[in-house]
Amino acid sequence: MNPASDPRTLRVLVVHNRYQQRGGEDTVVEAEAALLRSHGHAVQEYLRSNDDIDTLPRAQAAIQTFWSRRTLSEVGALVSAFRPDLVHVHNTFPLVSPSVYYAAGRAGLPVVQTLHNFRLVCPQGMLLRDEKPCEDCVGRLPWRAVVHRCYRDSSAQSSVLAAMLATHRAAGTWSRRITRYIALNEFCRERFIAGGLPADKIRVKPNFVDLPAPAEQTRSGLLFVGRLSHEKGVAVLAEAMRRSSDADLPQLRVVGAGPQGAVFEGIAGVRCVGMLAGDEVAAEMSRAAALIVPSIWYENYPRSIVEAFACGLPVIASRIGALPTLVEHERTGLLFAPGDADDLVRTLRWAHRHPAAMAHMGAQARRHYEQHLTGSVNHAQLLDIYADALRDRL
Repeated sequence: MNPASDPRTLRVLVVHNRYQQRGGEDTVVEAEAALLRSHGHAVQEYLRSNDDIDTLPRAQAAIQTFWSRRTLSEVGALVSAFRPDLVHVHNTFPLVSPSVYYAAGRAGLPVVQTLHNFRLVCPQGMLLRDEKPCEDCVGRLPWRAVVHRCYRDSSAQSSVLAAMLATHRAAGTWSRRITRYIALNEFCRERFIAGGLPADKIRVKPNFVDLPAPAEQTRSGLLFVGRLSHEKGVAVLAEAMRRSSDADLPQLRVVGAGPQGAVFEGIAGVRCVGMLAGDEVAAEMSRAAALIVPSIWYENYPRSIVEAFACGLPVIASRIGALPTLVEHERTGLLFAPGDADDLVRTLRWAHRHPAAMAHMGAQARRHYEQHLTGSVNHAQLLDIYADALRDRL
């Protein structure tokens, strides 16, 4: 059967470079592969792990960021054995490298690349510098990232990433070796276009989860779910809780781990519960009154927001980047000024004093999830993108 005419029987090679600290992107990749298998598609995965970086000499690790002979060889062998219809790439940094696109090209296979972060237009990957959005490298050669030591506060490591991006831009890797890109929302799509990726190749598809409707129960308390790091705005959240007394706000439960976990120490009304399994996170969301997403960077599409909507949980988010389009103010949640602890306090107090309004927003959030963010909806969108790529194979 011709997969270009009937994409229901696809064979998909999924490629992903796992992170040392597991995050939402790793979870999304696993969920999408499982989604494809559940609909009868054959899926083979090519996975590398950043844990291997510790075993490589620094020079060799830098070379692999540009071009991995191992990836070229191993993906070539997988293609010969598995005979996929297309290759779906997620993260290539640093060990998979852009050589995966050339391995697919040698076999005449179309490539779909999901853009989980801004790595292809920003060496640091987040368009963030000095706690504020930064687009200095968008649409330009990314040498400003070297000057500012944007990646891990290292000129050397920033130089490697900037050179890799510039080299592959000049070689036409981003424009000619990738058949279709997937951006997670329209805001991010526009930033990638401004960064030089071809507009006609970028499609929009959000993340998804499959969760049943939550049971009716009394909701109370605030919730944060995510990595405890500066870009997630945890310092802003901690300061907001510090400025509030127990009488002002209900308890905040913090789910996650990371380098800034200590910011919550000694704050009354805050309980850090560490990392939880997926079903435990869903249980937390089904009991809470609001999820807080205080990010200070251009989030792509936090999985926590999708999970919250599925659990009928309204979201209180920063008014930054795509978040105002993902969380509709006073419909599926509330928005506040990014980085502004005082505005966050005011917003949290309003939410605490208007439980009926928040419950209504939660119900609206669940309806939005059912219409746009379920696995079945996502599968249809993904197949449409695959079919488009197959029609336009390189």
